[in-house]
Amino acid sequence: MDILIIGGGGREHTLAWKIKQSPLVGKLYCIPGNAGISEIAICKKMDVEGDFEPLAQFVVDNNIDLTLIGPEDPLANGIVDYFEEKKLSIFGPSKAAAEIEGSKVFSKQLMVKYEIPTAKAEIFDDADEAKAYIERVGAPIVVKADGLAKGKGVIPCRELDKALKAVDTIMVEKAFGKAGDRVVIEEFLEGEEASFIAFTDGKTILPMASSQDHKPAYDGDEGPNTGGMGAYSPAPVVTDEVHELIMNQVMEPAVNGMAAEGRLYKGVLYAGLMIADGKPKVVEFNARFGDPETQAVLPRMKSDIVPIIQACIDGNLSEIQMKYTNKPAVCVVMASGGYPVKYEKGKVITGLDEANALKDVTVFHAGTAKDDDNVITNGGRVLGVTALGDDIKGAIDKAYTAVRKISFEKAMYRCDIGHRALNR
Repeated sequence: MDILIIGGGGREHTLAWKIKQSPLVGKLYCIPGNAGISEIAICKKMDVEGDFEPLAQFVVDNNIDLTLIGPEDPLANGIVDYFEEKKLSIFGPSKAAAEIEGSKVFSKQLMVKYEIPTAKAEIFDDADEAKAYIERVGAPIVVKADGLAKGKGVIPCRELDKALKAVDTIMVEKAFGKAGDRVVIEEFLEGEEASFIAFTDGKTILPMASSQDHKPAYDGDEGPNTGGMGAYSPAPVVTDEVHELIMNQVMEPAVNGMAAEGRLYKGVLYAGLMIADGKPKVVEFNARFGDPETQAVLPRMKSDIVPIIQACIDGNLSEIQMKYTNKPAVCVVMASGGYPVKYEKGKVITGLDEANALKDVTVFHAGTAKDDDNVITNGGRVLGVTALGDDIKGAIDKAYTAVRKISFEKAMYRCDIGHRALNR
């Protein structure tokens, strides 16, 4: 079968890399792709967030059998509904189902209704009322833009002044556009974060290996939140007991609740969790594969991913089993200097071949492009350098050995990815 992947980041390169390994796959396409994806797939530049008709026509013209959506925006904008109306096979949740990520307000209300453990919260559409509430309850507190903000619309605030400024940033200055028309202001959860990602056909839930992301830009979890500066899998904080609680208290109520709301959820459901004293609470739901968690999870997956995706679409996921290697994986994100605020593009990247040549190392491209014979930076997060190891320390050491072989002007990365797993 011929497959099209929509997206051009590290997550999509990892999906392309994994899908390409399937004996079921013939041609692999990607829109728009990146420099790394272009080595294994046919890439084409096309708008993926506006009119879906050209995308659908591309699928028809090229006899593509399956389309897979990487980023959240096309899902929130209804690409799955559009393709299904055209009788085209596509993997991902409908527009109504994708609202679990597209609206923090909807997601919070769903969790409250179906008794999914989460932070206490209030919802505001007026900035002055939001700030008055914050002044009344104090800090630490978390301010969230309601809509999609590319992973940057959640602002944890340990000081009152920062929380008040966060409201202005989101609601008054409109840093995230219409996504900031409403805010969710919720209690600050203490504990250890984990990412729990699962395939579902709307009935059966097939969990992937656990993982942990590192959101803050700098070592020691300092600095502004980013789309993710690295990840590792598995996450030791997700013990067998915690795994069972997540399935029983989070994933099953969410999938069943969405079905009860008339929003049958098919695709990948991601729960971002805070775990304290062995008990999980949901920080957020996402309607797609995580990034950079996918770069740490999929290299550990031994099973062919294509039959799993097809089973989600067909509704027979209960017939599928999934296997992982016991070897842990670590992904270190190399970003452009200044990310996640201002950064420059067009810097030449060297050392990619040397890093990829290392045993059990794969360099996944995110913000990259080709300029003649050079690979250049083309985004904030540039590369995800992933390594498998016999243990977590071995995986960390291999990943950083590979990172040190790669260079581009003003490259930045965290030096402590995986530190919580090491501490355990």
